[in-house]
Amino acid sequence: MGSNTLPSRRSKKDPYADLLRELAALHQDLVAMENEFTGILQKVDARHRASAANLIHYLGLRRRDVRPLQEKLAAAGLSSMGRAESHVLSNLNSIIVLLRRAMGEQAPQSTPTFAGPAAAGPALLETNANNLLGKPPPQRRVRILVTLPGDAADNYALIKEMLLQGMDCARINCAHDDAAVWTRMVKQIKRARRETGRHCRILMDLGGPKIRTGEISSGPAVLRWQPKRDAYGKVTAPARIWIYPEQDASPCPAHAHACFSVKGDWLEQATARDKIEFTDARGALRNLQLVGQAGTGYWAESTQSAYIRPGLKLYLLRVPISGHPRGTGYAGEVGMLPQAPETIRLHRGDSLIITRDPIPGLPARFDESGRLLRAASIACSLPEIFGAVKPGERILIDDGRIGGVIRDITASEILVEITQARDGGEKLLADKGINLPDSQLDLNGLTAQDIMDLEFVARHADMVGLSFVRRPADIALLQQHLKRLDADKLGIVIKIETRTAFEQLPELMFTLLRSPVVGVMIARGDLAVECGYERLAELQEEILWLAEAAHLPVIWATQVLEGLAKTGKPSRAEVTDAAMGERAECVMLNKGPHIIEAIQMLDNILQRMQAHQWKKRSLLRRLHW
Repeated sequence: MGSNTLPSRRSKKDPYADLLRELAALHQDLVAMENEFTGILQKVDARHRASAANLIHYLGLRRRDVRPLQEKLAAAGLSSMGRAESHVLSNLNSIIVLLRRAMGEQAPQSTPTFAGPAAAGPALLETNANNLLGKPPPQRRVRILVTLPGDAADNYALIKEMLLQGMDCARINCAHDDAAVWTRMVKQIKRARRETGRHCRILMDLGGPKIRTGEISSGPAVLRWQPKRDAYGKVTAPARIWIYPEQDASPCPAHAHACFSVKGDWLEQATARDKIEFTDARGALRNLQLVGQAGTGYWAESTQSAYIRPGLKLYLLRVPISGHPRGTGYAGEVGMLPQAPETIRLHRGDSLIITRDPIPGLPARFDESGRLLRAASIACSLPEIFGAVKPGERILIDDGRIGGVIRDITASEILVEITQARDGGEKLLADKGINLPDSQLDLNGLTAQDIMDLEFVARHADMVGLSFVRRPADIALLQQHLKRLDADKLGIVIKIETRTAFEQLPELMFTLLRSPVVGVMIARGDLAVECGYERLAELQEEILWLAEAAHLPVIWATQVLEGLAKTGKPSRAEVTDAAMGERAECVMLNKGPHIIEAIQMLDNILQRMQAHQWKKRSLLRRLHW
């Protein structure tokens, strides 16, 4: 008897007959869909064929509204398939078998498929997670991945402490630093592994075709300081200034409010009780009181705000016992000062010009009457976008802090109207991300720099992160280069951070499953910018579901406990967000001065939450009330 064939006398009398007929039809559709995808299944790595088949079944299930069927199943006291991601067909078969037995019928022989039994799904996911990320520590199911700061290359104590506090994987971002720095990072990790006995996989993220703002023109070289004042404007603490000979290249002390050099050997004639008098860049008469010498430099204090520029004349005043200061020696000159970038501030309604050529950005220019002569401008790192964007499409800068609409395009410039900024305006900075969520960008999945970096990654890393994936061809290109480098067994993590990637997620996963060791990262920052923050919760859920259906381990990434890592104090919202990471196989922390505290807190949160949650399933451990 076929799985969708029922005796007519049963269909009239048994209340479960219609439900069984609907389930049998669904089963038949899912098997048929698997048969249609045979060509795709044959390209998948043999170890992932059952996973790819289950993903097909899940897509077939979710391409219809299952809610009416779920209500019927719940009313009958049966599984509503709400947690069937990892074993769709076997879950459906189990329901059909139970219904047939309840109706006194013999269950038909099941149709052969690539998908395995229900227990195989979680086991495959666990195997894939271990192969990619390494086994989790005994006390915790979800691993912790930490982005290493550049200075970790020469800070062994930091990396060792990260491992001891719970880091299971280390991330090196190839968008920053270079091979020399990465080599030192890898050596530090390997040394820390040996000395602590802890495992730690290495993920190296390729920079990818990230669109960023260009450099900004340098403004005038001006140094400013001011004393600390109370609410009434009274000075409560002077500004501390470090003054040193120009030929002395020692760094500025961390606790100095300002530092500047003096040309030649002028400082040699000073003593620790002298004053320095000068007319600052505004024409205001100012003085500094020297309070102490350290080596060839001097500490000075100022109770006045001041602006100084290179070449400004300095006069040394000595105060004798009589109390009347007098000049001594010859005038000194302020040495070179670093030039700060120009300030480009954008308000709603302003215009911004994106330039094709790498011209340093400039603020808007006005004539004497305040009439706009030329809008603010900034270059972008990928001039290829000029052939892809269209008027009316959105552009988002710096994680969406600045938003606008493209109004006009020429061969060399894109004119943007700013539509999104805080009331006081937003400061436009160099090297900030640009997102074009509405544009169809035809960018290579690997840049020339990525291909060069990949040779280092293949020799030193356990996993490679593919950034800004947009289409299956991006993954296929990476797989080809890994094969060329004899590194096709290297773990691959695709980062879902664009709207295009989300829309093509199933196709991306089928291509990814051609490689033996694979996973998915939900890069929620760019994803939220491109798709809208209001949709992020929904999108990350859907990615989790599809990844579980494909038995792919997930890395939960971007801004996890970021407030804690950066400032030492977490927000209530980010602690709740970190707890959601229990739904993944790994949670990523970004670098910050308080990263050790962030690792400790995340380790604690994940250990507590694993008793309450596994994927979509709530676990009912004993409560202590």
